[in-house]
Amino acid sequence: MRTLVFYVVLGMLTGGTSWAGGPPEIKSRSAVVLDAETGDEIFSKDADEIRPIASTTKIFVAMAVRKELELDGWTEITKLDARYANGGARTRLDIGQTFRNKDLLRAMLIASDNRAPTALARAAGMDPDGLVAAMNALAKDLHLKRTKFTDPTGLRGNVSTAHEMALALRAALQDDTLRAVMQQDSADIESKDHYAKIHYGSTNQPLVAKRWDVIGGKTGYTQQAGYCFITGVRLDERKLVMAFLGADGKLSRFGDFNRLAAWLDRGAPGAKVTTGKRPARAEPATASESRRRVATP
Repeated sequence: MRTLVFYVVLGMLTGGTSWAGGPPEIKSRSAVVLDAETGDEIFSKDADEIRPIASTTKIFVAMAVRKELELDGWTEITKLDARYANGGARTRLDIGQTFRNKDLLRAMLIASDNRAPTALARAAGMDPDGLVAAMNALAKDLHLKRTKFTDPTGLRGNVSTAHEMALALRAALQDDTLRAVMQQDSADIESKDHYAKIHYGSTNQPLVAKRWDVIGGKTGYTQQAGYCFITGVRLDERKLVMAFLGADGKLSRFGDFNRLAAWLDRGAPGAKVTTGKRPARAEPATASESRRRVATP
């Protein structure tokens, strides 16, 4: 049975009060909760275990292309985009159709359309290999030492940890445009010739359910990665980022989120403070700082 380790910043959650009970059982293989303002780790389950991350990859795509992306520009979907999306979920972006770049961001982040990453890269002046290189450079800028990319969609390869994916989401949510897109529970987009009219619904079920004040996130799934989910949430005035990797069931990751959100909302009864020291972590750069330093071909 996997060892659970719980980290709570004293006074931040419990006010020094001793609680009865304990934290909820988390079904995802790896999970973490971080304070979005400070980066402090509040809850952890195997959070440094390196795992495939599936389509949660796409927050790195979004951050990597933002510097050179003209949001109101137009980009055509090509056979190259279809080739890189092969093996993924059904796409709504047809070859030969042209869409605004801001709508391709919506297609990618709201509904995880796999033809969008390479199309957005092309709009930003990168080929697929250049995009992968920019994503790896971004991970380096954010001091994410266990995060590696080999594929622009997340369908093949790409690994990280729950802790590092939470830090990455923290950086992505600092970008006003990306945060606004990830906060949408649906979006309607239209091709340049008005032939294609597409309605996308968010795969972020807690965002759609509106039980909690969700401030954006991303889902992912491959057979190798299992079901993954990264998300931000506001509880009272405190902003948190959470990551769940390797759930066996599609709904398990969302159940994990709901259980942890409810536990934290009650004041995290039964939480334990670590008695050992974790390896020191460098403070990640903000999303805007990282975008300024990422080199593009």
